[in-house]
Amino acid sequence: MTHNPWKTLGTKIVYKNPWISVREDSVICPDGSEGIYGVVDPKIATGVVALTPNREVYLVGQFRYPLQSYSWEIIEGGADGNESPLAAAQRELAEEAGLVASEWSPIGGEMHLSNCFTSERAFAFLAQNLSETKRSPDATEVLTVKCVPFAETLAMIDRGEITDALSIIALLQVARSLA
Repeated sequence: MTHNPWKTLGTKIVYKNPWISVREDSVICPDGSEGIYGVVDPKIATGVVALTPNREVYLVGQFRYPLQSYSWEIIEGGADGNESPLAAAQRELAEEAGLVASEWSPIGGEMHLSNCFTSERAFAFLAQNLSETKRSPDATEVLTVKCVPFAETLAMIDRGEITDALSIIALLQVARSLA
């Protein structure tokens, strides 16, 4: 089925901050009944697999408040305003890891990380030919940056040490292209 079986009757924003807005849509459900559908609308998400010539990947560790747990991830962030996904990824690489790259390529296309309740769109990039620059993480970020052999990132996924969806998708897509 490719047509939209839902009918939106109205929309109201119930919460908004600099990172997300939450809206409640009044809808006619596919079965014809009336209901509501809550949707989280975040910024566009970006992820960067920063790969060295020795096939090492820069990972960022940080405490993720919503899950109350520490998370190892690729470099990630959100696009500001009209910022393109690539420009956001380049900015995040510099801010979080203190790196710039002269070679960028998309990893796959647009991804939907949890499309049952959020409109989040994500884009991942492979960054190569890396050089150092000044790190400037956001005030909300307490980050640990480490460089890990690429094969070890795959083992971390298998052991459940990398659980972030965008990181897993991007690393597995890069693994297929490197094989």
